[in-house]
Amino acid sequence: MKLIDSQTYKNLARAYAGECQAKTRYEFIEYGARYNGYKNIADVIDEIVYQEFNHARMFYTFIQKTEEKEIDNIDITAGFPFREKWDLQENLRLASLDEENEEKIYDGFAKTAEEEGFPEIAKLFLDVKAVECYHKQIFLEMYNQMKNKTLYKKDCPVTWVCADCGYMAVSEEAWDECPLCKAKQGSIKLILEAKIINNKICK
Repeated sequence: MKLIDSQTYKNLARAYAGECQAKTRYEFIEYGARYNGYKNIADVIDEIVYQEFNHARMFYTFIQKTEEKEIDNIDITAGFPFREKWDLQENLRLASLDEENEEKIYDGFAKTAEEEGFPEIAKLFLDVKAVECYHKQIFLEMYNQMKNKTLYKKDCPVTWVCADCGYMAVSEEAWDECPLCKAKQGSIKLILEAKIINNKICK
């Protein structure tokens, strides 16, 4: 079967469109975090935004590997989420749900690609699915820490680091203002368990 005649071809286009939209939604959330003084939440999301861009790039690359010299249009029908509003905490929760939905979609796309004889594309879908699982964990952990007020307060002493100047201190609660460079609390590097154990949580 030629790729252009397959369902996998359309699934690549759907995946590309989904990743482009996810990238933009997360840019909105990043903007909200930065606007509200959460510089390091914004930095974490910015990293995810760039990863979503690269997912879209990989799907686009496989689309361009078809036999066609130019692709004028690919007709696809798909639903995309429009749940996020302008509430940073709630948007983090919704982003984790978006990523969970993408996991399920890519799992199905991978099975279709395998059945249609495109093992390399099936592997691409599964590899991206694993990253989306990681993104889900990151968004969910940031949401839970904001909700439970544990972004800058822990049950035991931890090392807090100012991302602006490198100042470090060990305590249960972080400073409101960096003693060295006077940066606000939002510049403190986040302590996210998911970033430490990411190789163990997603298959």
